[in-house]
Amino acid sequence: MPLSATADTSKTVKLERYNSYLRKIHSTKVLKASSKVLFRATLLIALVLVLLFAVNYHPHSDSHHLHRRSFLSTGLFSSSSSLGEGAAWEKRVRQSSTAKRQHGLSVLVTGAAGFVGSHCSIALRKRGDGVLGFDNFNDYYDPSLKRARQHLLEKNQVFIVEGDLNDGPLLRKLFDIVPFTHVLHLAAQAGVRYAMKNPQSYISSNIAGLVNLLEVAKAANPQPAIVWASSSSVYGLNTENPFSEEHRTDQPASLYAATKKAGEEIAHTYNHIYGLSLTGLRFFTVYGPWGRPDMAYFFFTKDILHGKSIDIYRTQDNQEVARDFTYIDDIVKGCVGALDTAEKSTGSGGKKRGPAQLRVYNLGNTSPVPVGRLVSILEGLLGTKAKKHLIKMPRNGDVPYTHANVSLAYRDFGYKPTTDLAAGLRKFVKWYVSYYGIQPRVKKENSHADESA
Repeated sequence: MPLSATADTSKTVKLERYNSYLRKIHSTKVLKASSKVLFRATLLIALVLVLLFAVNYHPHSDSHHLHRRSFLSTGLFSSSSSLGEGAAWEKRVRQSSTAKRQHGLSVLVTGAAGFVGSHCSIALRKRGDGVLGFDNFNDYYDPSLKRARQHLLEKNQVFIVEGDLNDGPLLRKLFDIVPFTHVLHLAAQAGVRYAMKNPQSYISSNIAGLVNLLEVAKAANPQPAIVWASSSSVYGLNTENPFSEEHRTDQPASLYAATKKAGEEIAHTYNHIYGLSLTGLRFFTVYGPWGRPDMAYFFFTKDILHGKSIDIYRTQDNQEVARDFTYIDDIVKGCVGALDTAEKSTGSGGKKRGPAQLRVYNLGNTSPVPVGRLVSILEGLLGTKAKKHLIKMPRNGDVPYTHANVSLAYRDFGYKPTTDLAAGLRKFVKWYVSYYGIQPRVKKENSHADESA
């Protein structure tokens, strides 16, 4: 074969191979392009289906889903049904937070379904202030008690938004709807001993939740004045008595105490940088009707009525443990007094415009009572002897003694506790047996005392 023919054949083969290569590349590009189009179309269809499901899905009984769906509806969807539901939810929010008296406050109460929160919400609403509740209804203790408090608040025209402090968009939505003048921040993970079982819950609520609330508040216009619940636990291993706001609080005896102390330092920071008006209240062993089942007076009552033994702690050197038990009505007066004397925040748009108020107060009864005396009072009110089991106090974060000096709160807003332990427990027991439908073996003289109280 001539060389020229061989060369022509070689060129033809190479050309065919090259054309085949180009065809493969073209086919691959077409396939990839088709795949992308198909994927995007599938994704779009899936998103449309999800959105349609979200708009039309109706939970049967979970008010949390209802509120959250309403929030999403107003922000993301434009269907008439979603907007109508969102408008209804917003109307409830506005109505609840609108004051009924001239110059009344508009207060966001976090932890409104809790013990102190529910009492404060009702007290504020009864005097004509606007009150919007906020609570996550967690199961740290029986949620049915929180729901019962919610029902009580509804009777007093207080609406509770169900949500978590760490839900920034929901909090911002509330501040967009309502120009709150004040925040009463009572939501927290409570309890000293539970911190040994679930420490992360304290960090999430007492630190991260507080920071998230302050972040939203600092950006609000106007910035609200904030009164929040610290704790007498911050005094920790302090041995000076009575406990004064001037005493050291850098020796916490529990994680709970440490998170509350951290809260006080965080409050200082947001006051200093952003001009938020912040008042911390150190509560001393609050008790009374609608109280917390994890508190000693509450579960002592339950166990005494059921004939179960109760553990009564003594210190390592065999001394009686004592607490400055403070009746709920006195605590409410302190919270309201702090709100009424809270100065306006000085920031705007997240920027500080001038010095802002920063305060910390003890709210206690000023009269420590040994736990043994508490049990004796309950025995008399219930008409039943307790099966006492005396044990040494475990090293679980509890402190042996608390005693409040409240002279600063008295000076600044007239705080003066008026209910002693015997009178307060009488009211608690009366509520307890009524709420749980129990008929205690109460002596007649105690019944007469109830009538005269």
